[in-house]
Amino acid sequence: MLFHSTVRKELARSFGASLVVLVTIVMTMTLIRTLSLASRGSVNPEEVMMVMGYTVLGYLATILTLSLFIAIVGTLSRMYRDSEMVIWFAAGRGLSSLLKPLFGFAWPVLLVVALLALWIWPWANQQTQELKDRYGRRGDLERVAPGQFQESANGRRVFFLDKDTPDNKSGHNIFISSRERDRETVTSARSGHVENIGDSQFLILENGQRLETFLANGEMRISEFEQHGSRVTGTALGNVLEEGPAKARSTLSLLRQPTPVNQGELGWRLGTALAALNFVVLAITVSSVNPRVGRSGNLIFALFAFVVYFNLLNLGQSWISGGRFKLLPFMLLLHGGTLLLAALWLGKQHNNWSIAALRRRLRGGSPA
Repeated sequence: MLFHSTVRKELARSFGASLVVLVTIVMTMTLIRTLSLASRGSVNPEEVMMVMGYTVLGYLATILTLSLFIAIVGTLSRMYRDSEMVIWFAAGRGLSSLLKPLFGFAWPVLLVVALLALWIWPWANQQTQELKDRYGRRGDLERVAPGQFQESANGRRVFFLDKDTPDNKSGHNIFISSRERDRETVTSARSGHVENIGDSQFLILENGQRLETFLANGEMRISEFEQHGSRVTGTALGNVLEEGPAKARSTLSLLRQPTPVNQGELGWRLGTALAALNFVVLAITVSSVNPRVGRSGNLIFALFAFVVYFNLLNLGQSWISGGRFKLLPFMLLLHGGTLLLAALWLGKQHNNWSIAALRRRLRGGSPA
């Protein structure tokens, strides 16, 4: 039908505009957050764009759902405002007949949302976690940066050097503070360099002094040296994500290990796909607007409904993870209940049901 094709074209324009705006906002917020993590040493500054990209990709399912919801609500609200819905109703078509063109436009988006929630979301989280863990497990020498105090991997040493050479194997004005079981040591030297002895790396310090403080009795010992060697740790090896967080595990892994935490994460992923489906039906019901009043009210209500729905989805994840709810009952209660409520609301608008009409019908059918 001509009407269906016109609606789909307008939905495509509105969906594209909403998607661009939301992606821009999320990218800006993610960039600020990632830069904050990099300044605290949680993320490699050279990998900020990669972390930001994986993060935005993980949130793309929610962005697509909100863009689709806004596109449907905005398009139908405009049709109410311009009295196009009056023509649609006068032709003998009700609100329920809009389900076919809307789902005809939305089904590719719904499919992409399901793929993003079930497969891309854990993959993006896994990649982000690997980048963070790899940067956090780097060796002591890799942590040293000129003019900055850097902490070792185990947190027991603090390094500082004033200037390094282009080969990154030597430096000047070196300061090292370390803490062991029974003593604290502060070592300073004019210069130093790295030497590989066997399978280990040693930091050779030259022309410095060493201050040792014994924690048991507070005794201090000061010594000077011309050359002093200190072993440093290398980069940790091994799989950094053997037992990662639930959000970084594949959906198949969650199904194989039905622990409460895994069930909560699985409920969130499945719920994201089901929520996108329910929002198509909800968008029809919340789009009804009086042209004389304006459409700002129903848009605010639509955004409020979206926020409440996703907050309930996150709350349900914590409840399932904590053992307060089982996965299947919660899914039926939240998503099944939302779909039933939206269907009843749509039926009310389609058939013009009202409490007053129901009372009149009951009075008319009662015996005199």
